[in-house]
Amino acid sequence: MEAYINEFTDNIWLYLSMPLISALVGYATNVIAIKMMFYPVEFFGKPPLLGWQGIIPRRAAKMAAISVDTITTHLITQEEIFDRLDPDRVAGELEPVLNNMIEDVVDSIMGQHEPGLWESLPEMVKKQIYKRVKKEAPGLISDIMKQIKINIAQMYDLEDMVITNLTKDKSLLNRIFQEVGAAEFKFIGRSGLYFGGIFGTFQMIAWIFYKGSWLLPVFGLAVGYATNWIALQMIFNPKELMRFGPFNVQGLFMKRQDEVARDYGRLVSSYVLTPANIIEGILKGPYSDKVFAMIGKHVQKAVDEQTSFAKPFVTFAVGTQNYRDMKECAVSELVSRLPETLKHIENYANDALDLENTLSTRLQSLKPQEFESMLRPAFEQDEWILIAVGAFLGFLVGVFQLLVMFS
Repeated sequence: MEAYINEFTDNIWLYLSMPLISALVGYATNVIAIKMMFYPVEFFGKPPLLGWQGIIPRRAAKMAAISVDTITTHLITQEEIFDRLDPDRVAGELEPVLNNMIEDVVDSIMGQHEPGLWESLPEMVKKQIYKRVKKEAPGLISDIMKQIKINIAQMYDLEDMVITNLTKDKSLLNRIFQEVGAAEFKFIGRSGLYFGGIFGTFQMIAWIFYKGSWLLPVFGLAVGYATNWIALQMIFNPKELMRFGPFNVQGLFMKRQDEVARDYGRLVSSYVLTPANIIEGILKGPYSDKVFAMIGKHVQKAVDEQTSFAKPFVTFAVGTQNYRDMKECAVSELVSRLPETLKHIENYANDALDLENTLSTRLQSLKPQEFESMLRPAFEQDEWILIAVGAFLGFLVGVFQLLVMFS
């Protein structure tokens, strides 16, 4: 025993470097593993094998689908979203911008199809036409909104909207996972330092008594592997709060459910389920043709009603086919202006939907197994790669210790 003690004291700084190096290896491998989850956002290297892309950006479609499942299954449905919007209030919010737009639309259509007739009309007649159209426009918008709400399953696809927005902006998907799991990712890095130091202490003791050439590389591999694996287990387990004497034990992520719920509600309501994205989902989603066909039907009906008092004269003056063309032009003109026009209801929609509060409150009430599914998939997809990379880097450091420090 005395020989071992003398060996240790004679090389004390060399031996004490073992826990330090092991701690640094544990920290570095865990931090690298976290970075590999998110970066690079686009594939770097020569596809398909020579290079790397962050796990979450590479699996963007699947990650987005998981987020959709969380949102639509546990938090809110598209029916509930549209039920919160009052068609008459939407029409009221749009009335000022519609009033400003109507004269331009009417002038554009008439100027395109019957410039001579339109120029010859007295200004008073034109004003009467403007006034009549403005009076009926809010009712038209309200009717369209009501029809969309009644037929929402055939008019809108919330899942498609969420997946489209998350897959086209991989940085946003990264941001959601990074902010929701910020505390957990910091813990993974720190835990590598702590557990690496503990493993390094055992490594140091073992090396004092046995200097097998395999020992340092194997310990390095074990540190890289175990620090990642243990950290992941501590994040999600145990799911339910457990008591061990005076201690309360629960997975870090599970323990932060209320805080995570607030962050997730803020992020999703601010960047995913926004009024602008919802509107774009209506106008550009898989059912947009049905939406525009319905809008077209309502607009053409409105045009007929507005011109009913003078329809015989109008059809005689411009011709029946030209009259139909004018109605189709009215539809096209309205549709082309819809995205810009509908921006004016965003403030009302934000207040009416109250999505941040809704999402946060419902997330806080999820069961642990349901709540875990928000972040766990980010690790599960290629978890083995992260652990394997940590183990490989740890092994290389062990080889370095053997060949350079303890040769």
